[in-house]
Amino acid sequence: MNQISILQSLYNRDLDRLYQEVESYQADQALWQTLPGTSNCGGNLALHLVGNLNTFICAQIGKSGYVRDRHAEFNQKDVPRKELLRMISDTKTGVAAALSTLSEADLAEDYTLRVFPETMTLGWFLFHLQSHLNYHLGQVNYHRRQTAIH
Repeated sequence: MNQISILQSLYNRDLDRLYQEVESYQADQALWQTLPGTSNCGGNLALHLVGNLNTFICAQIGKSGYVRDRHAEFNQKDVPRKELLRMISDTKTGVAAALSTLSEADLAEDYTLRVFPETMTLGWFLFHLQSHLNYHLGQVNYHRRQTAIH
């Protein structure tokens, strides 16, 4: 299995898991409930992941034309669950399309958008974005389980 296939598999798996987490909330309003000791609810974390992946993969690699509103990712509330699920599905489709345009050689090239002070390869950044997705996916899972208790 090459690196592109590994990335495709990981993004598909974790975007499917994000979809399942959002779908599994007991009530739509629970998605937007901020719990004591936390600063972000599951809905805003999902919006953030959609915005992040659409910006750095779909727009930068796939040339989708997506324009990010990072402020809204953390401040928009009460997006209907059905709409949030559609956004996750669309992101999964866009990520898959963008990754399918890459070659193994592309992963060794510098990522052209300056995100961190140091230069990084496209492959390094794609694995970083996948770990970012996974980190917040865990937070959504925790949030969902805690809202069922509170």
